[in-house]
Amino acid sequence: MEKKKHAQPAKLKIRKGDLVQVIAGDSKGTQGKITEVILATGRAIVEGANLVSKHTKPNAANPNGGIVKKEAAIHVSNLALVDAKTGKPTRVGRKLNDAGKLVRVSKKSGEEIK
Repeated sequence: MEKKKHAQPAKLKIRKGDLVQVIAGDSKGTQGKITEVILATGRAIVEGANLVSKHTKPNAANPNGGIVKKEAAIHVSNLALVDAKTGKPTRVGRKLNDAGKLVRVSKKSGEEIK
């Protein structure tokens, strides 16, 4: 039986370095910066959110081995961008700026997202 592939959005509304809040799952309410976006699966890795325990064998970097806490990927639908002005989660829109360039805009405050 072949695994079903889900369609990905044409353009993600979040980018590496954005401050986001987890809106669903075990880490709900956690805020953190995005360290990596995985386009192929539509997931992102957020600092301090969705921590999992990984058992590691002894190696050069970790001579004793043991259990390491590590961030796992979260689907982008479970993340909301945090508005810089209000500090609350917001939806993201796209709009032409004065220079005629398409930019991301916060739906709550109407501010351009840097």
